[in-house]
Amino acid sequence: MPTVDELYDEAIKTQQQGDLDGGIAKLRDLLASHPDYALAHGALSVFYSKREQYDEAIEHAQRVCELEPEDPFSFVALSLVCQKAGRIAEAEQALWQARQASAQARFRT
Repeated sequence: MPTVDELYDEAIKTQQQGDLDGGIAKLRDLLASHPDYALAHGALSVFYSKREQYDEAIEHAQRVCELEPEDPFSFVALSLVCQKAGRIAEAEQALWQARQASAQARFRT
């Protein structure tokens, strides 16, 4: 049985070979059995953004932020998707959260 990382790699490979829908399907299948796998949510956010399905992209980007609240990049990615969707207030909020996560990371070290 493949590991979660192998399933993720397979989904990314599928997308990179030009099958965006197949990559999305594989990631959704992966999340059905591993709902807290942040990388899959991040990839789905990117893939849905490519399809201009911004509500779905934002949903998955928000889930990454919930799973990785100490990672400033998660909030930057959410901000970018919100910008593409024209949701500027949400983009600014996510950027503020990125700054907060970054400041907290500096404080811990």
